[in-house]
Amino acid sequence: MTTAPTHADLATWLVEAAEAVAGIVTAQHSTPPSRSYLQPVLGPLAAGPDVVGELAFRLEDLLAEEYPATPAVLFTVASYASALGWLTESLAELTQVVDLLCTRAGLPGIAEAGAGSASEVAGFDMTAYSTADQQAITALAAEAGLPPGLYVQVLGGALVACAAFAEACTEITGGLFEDARELLDESVSTVPLGGEGPGSLPTLVRSLLSRMETAE
Repeated sequence: MTTAPTHADLATWLVEAAEAVAGIVTAQHSTPPSRSYLQPVLGPLAAGPDVVGELAFRLEDLLAEEYPATPAVLFTVASYASALGWLTESLAELTQVVDLLCTRAGLPGIAEAGAGSASEVAGFDMTAYSTADQQAITALAAEAGLPPGLYVQVLGGALVACAAFAEACTEITGGLFEDARELLDESVSTVPLGGEGPGSLPTLVRSLLSRMETAE
């Protein structure tokens, strides 16, 4: 059996995972004018799968080492696995939303070509925007081949989806950093995983359990 890693080693792995997840939110991806309404989500959508793959590989590597089942090692594995699961779920939700937005915009190959792109959005009022904004919206919509109202609707959906995904990434990042801090404090060494007290479960595990209870 491999010698157990130090608390500093375990904390470093969690910090590296946190930094990787944080990087997804700020990732950029080139967007052609014809797809400018997807610009808010393309960066995270492109970077997310790579980070999920990296975390999955590191978790597999961590498990393959067959470290002694110390409280610190179990704590780290639980935190890492929770981060990976949460990120994977959030990325899947983002992908689903983007697929729906593409369908709304009528992209061929995603759904029936032309779905929703032939007509203006009911109730859309350009006069609610300033003259400069109206001109910008009209120009961007024309480049995308969409009516202004539909363009604004799809872009708004992309912004909302990006914000929701960014919020999840922020929670995951914060949880990983907090769990790393607890490892460095060595507070997890004296509390059995799953026992009572704030150090008994990783922050991410507690967050996920809280989300499940709220959903019920």
